Amino acid sequence: QLPLVESGGGLVQPGGSLRLSCAASKFTLDLHDIGWFRQAPGKEREGVSCISDRGSIPNYVDSVKGRFTISVDNAKNTVFLQMNSLKPDDTAVYYCAADWRPYSDSCSLHKGSYKFWGQGTQVTVSS
Repeated sequence: QLPLVESGGGLVQPGGSLRLSCAASKFTLDLHDIGWFRQAPGKEREGVSCISDRGSIPNYVDSVKGRFTISVDNAKNTVFLQMNSLKPDDTAVYYCAADWRPYSDSCSLHKGSYKFWGQGTQVTVSS
């Protein structure tokens, strides 16, 4: 079993919302930086959002600022990505990732910064 398991993807109309979940099965998410990435067909995997262990200021790619929100529920050992006002350009496979980085106060949107990955969940925005 992969260390991270995503869920919550699906088909949604433009302007709709989805909430993605990422559950960690082999470690606790505290003391880790956590990121959400996406990969559309024919495109590179890009960082969407991340949150550091301290989690004071999440980081977002410009294209999702004001629409997506990352959050962590340490009691459930799960990270969420709330996606609102979805657009067709948001269509992609979404992955969560984590890396051991205790007491960090900033996170990276670069895929090379993360060691643990999930299998991905498909998000399709279409009318």
